[in-house]
Amino acid sequence: MEVDTATTPEHNREFADVDINNGSVSGASDEEEVPAPGSVTLEQENDLFVSAMTPSEVHQRRISASNLEEVLTDDGDYFIQIVISDPQKVGDGMSSYLAYKVTTKTNIPKFKRNEFSTLRRFSDFLGIHDLLVNKYLRMGRIIPPAPSKNIIGSTKVKMSPQQTEPGTPINQEWIEIRRAALERFVQRTAQHPVLRVDLDFINFLESDQELPRAVNTSALSGAGVIRLFNKVGETVNKITYKMDENDPWFDDKITEVEHLDSNLQKLSSALKSLVSSRRELSVLTGLVAKSAAMLSTCEEHTGLSRALSNLADVEEKIELLRSEQANSDFYILAEFIKDYLGLFGAIKCIFHERVKAFQNWQYAQMQLSKRRENRGRFELANRADKLDQAQQEVEEWQGKVQRCQQQFDDISAEIKREMERFELSRVKDFKANIIKYIEVQMAHQQQIISYWEAFAPFAREIV
Repeated sequence: MEVDTATTPEHNREFADVDINNGSVSGASDEEEVPAPGSVTLEQENDLFVSAMTPSEVHQRRISASNLEEVLTDDGDYFIQIVISDPQKVGDGMSSYLAYKVTTKTNIPKFKRNEFSTLRRFSDFLGIHDLLVNKYLRMGRIIPPAPSKNIIGSTKVKMSPQQTEPGTPINQEWIEIRRAALERFVQRTAQHPVLRVDLDFINFLESDQELPRAVNTSALSGAGVIRLFNKVGETVNKITYKMDENDPWFDDKITEVEHLDSNLQKLSSALKSLVSSRRELSVLTGLVAKSAAMLSTCEEHTGLSRALSNLADVEEKIELLRSEQANSDFYILAEFIKDYLGLFGAIKCIFHERVKAFQNWQYAQMQLSKRRENRGRFELANRADKLDQAQQEVEEWQGKVQRCQQQFDDISAEIKREMERFELSRVKDFKANIIKYIEVQMAHQQQIISYWEAFAPFAREIV
């Protein structure tokens, strides 16, 4: 998909194209076992199978497969372009917040207009991410991760003086980093053939109304603490439970993902060091420029003084280039790799959802075996008063076993489709960003060469 995921610091840019082609159970005995930590229990089975079909998804399923296929394979006739710009402080004091202008251009029929803009605050982005996760994660779909919170940066903005004119853009480095990360998040979401036509996502992009406050996204809220404990439970479950895998594809893919994730983390660490070193080099180059300028003022030799003065000019220009190189290292590569670390984290989440589906299936089978044993005991004891209830429980759990097995089969198939789509997108993304990075680096080096070539005659004139 032709999406420029490497975001540059400038606010005014071309739109980044997204290629459209691209309770307890009735009759349960006291001997029932407790499922593994972090798994979805069969007491929650109704929620698992009923809540999965949200009203918006029910509506989406009415879209015929042929229409969806047309949207995905129409060779670029359909497109969606999203850009986020103009971060601005709204309000004053600790109740203030940053709002971002979200501008969309598209010709997808699901949208009411072809071009529109709206203002969204940071919690709105976290809110739409949570909505998509709640709808689609258990189905095995990869949900691009939203940017993480920056409590220190947010507090600084809240405590900063009120802008002289409301709506005036503000400039801080971390705000630009967040704006770029939010833009990449919505672009990646818009790449997904299902997420891009989700009614909540469309409403997020299209609605002029302020969205309901996503209070559960607060890092210090009660919901945030609950999420933290849930994550601990999930982690314990991942460590302690080993699934007996019967599909070698998943064994190979999980190993591949782990290796890629590990090496991407090493690359991310190296890029952080590179950015830091490049910025330090820029500062040191500026010191050289100042020192050369000071030396030229006290040098009595005319030719040498002129050469030192021009050397100071060259070093000053190179200082700016070093800073631009550091920015390209950061925005084109470092942030890009950071995004993919988040995506691999999302992939691990869908693999774990499959494990939980398998746990539910095994738990249902275990409960079915217990119900059959109870029915057998009642038959041997000629307990006719209990036999009908026991038979009813057996039939109930047989249905649950079938549904759990179907869910496991469905999520397994969906994960394979998602990974196929992800691999194609990943290769295109890496190719586009590597080429862009090389071109930027070559341009910087050519500029440096031109600076030194222009300086050379002054050095040769020294007599």
